[in-house]
Amino acid sequence: MPDKGHTNVNSLEPYWMPFTNNRQFKSAPRMVVSAKDMHYVTDDGRKLLDGASGMWCVNAGHCRDRIVEAIQQEAATLDYAPSFQWGHPKAFELSSRLAALLPGNLDHVFFGNSGSEAVDTALKIALAYHRQNGEATRTRLIGRERGYHGVGIGGTAVGGISSNRKQFGTLMAGIDHLPHTFNLAENAYSRGQPAWGAHLADDLERLVALHDASTIAAVIVEPVAGSTGVLIPPPGYLNRLREICDRHGILLIFDEVITGFGRIGGAFAADYFGVQPDMITMAKGLTNGTVPMSAVGVSSSIYDTFMAGPAGIELFHGYTYSGHPLACAAGLATLDVYEEDGLFERAKSLAPKWEDAIHSLKGLPHVIDLRNIGLVGAVELEPRDGAPGARTFDVLMACYENGMMVRQTGDTIALCPPLIISESQIDEMITILGDAIRATA
Repeated sequence: MPDKGHTNVNSLEPYWMPFTNNRQFKSAPRMVVSAKDMHYVTDDGRKLLDGASGMWCVNAGHCRDRIVEAIQQEAATLDYAPSFQWGHPKAFELSSRLAALLPGNLDHVFFGNSGSEAVDTALKIALAYHRQNGEATRTRLIGRERGYHGVGIGGTAVGGISSNRKQFGTLMAGIDHLPHTFNLAENAYSRGQPAWGAHLADDLERLVALHDASTIAAVIVEPVAGSTGVLIPPPGYLNRLREICDRHGILLIFDEVITGFGRIGGAFAADYFGVQPDMITMAKGLTNGTVPMSAVGVSSSIYDTFMAGPAGIELFHGYTYSGHPLACAAGLATLDVYEEDGLFERAKSLAPKWEDAIHSLKGLPHVIDLRNIGLVGAVELEPRDGAPGARTFDVLMACYENGMMVRQTGDTIALCPPLIISESQIDEMITILGDAIRATA
């Protein structure tokens, strides 16, 4: 074996961390070693209030007994089962449970392992659907500026965060983007949905006129854009996108990797906003973050189109771990916890308290906007000259030192606590964040 010098079992160096300043982190690591309910525990024994649901995913709180036991039991019963030409009962049970939960005619489910895979799956289904329908010219995909759809090639291409793309050049041809709806001058400090911006959906008509509808396969948007800083749609915006897509035979995909499973008060944002997409991508809260898993909810009309084709494999797509037994066990137990604890309803009932708490930060140094919907919040900070993101990173570090984990995205601190949060913990969270903002001013 070669002598690699720096490498030993306790070295931080071999792990190339994702979306992280590796050099900064490895000079001053922030390690968590356990978790329970609303808190992480650090390697030096401190408790951290989880203000980020891990990474938008631990909706039911950490290490829930029912979910842990389901995973343990499945690992001892069926550790793995192939999903190509074979099946196992829990994959069919979970897909049935999800189909019953999904809105409207979304009654079929395709499993993957991450939000990125769910997005690429949905995009491929959209392209294959039009080809199956005899409209093979429909190959263009439309995303939105400041949208985030994971890190697969397809998801990165339709995503609208430039820093996620600039290192990789042009990933796919035939991509276009709608404008985002964030306008600080018009909508600063809106409570819930901002009043301005619904008209921006009409830019889809411009893209149709530019490219012709016969070339456009699908539009993909997050109902609430999360990773770019919690951008909330104006009333009527999503409805307008649906109307334009219907008029021109374009599929509408909602990326609900973040908004799914109670985050804004309903099972899915499609329910909350009353808009029916053709597909929904989901992950994160699907298994409460315990075992990697994602899914695409697909309409019956799309599924039936594939089933009407020639006999044989209808869709040449899938993953080794699609519908993994442990993930299915985790998903089923997670759905049980959501239902038995009434967590979707809890998020809805706590939303007014959460809104007031978020907006109590108005007037603190360098706070230039506050946004909220359901149990999601955003604190927009004025960037330091020539150092975008530096101020929010300092706030993140101050929160960490004072016992709370938050999520930094650019010049925004994003908050999305587990849905089990108490009113007193909301107050604690806002107190820690307010103190951190003052301390770093």
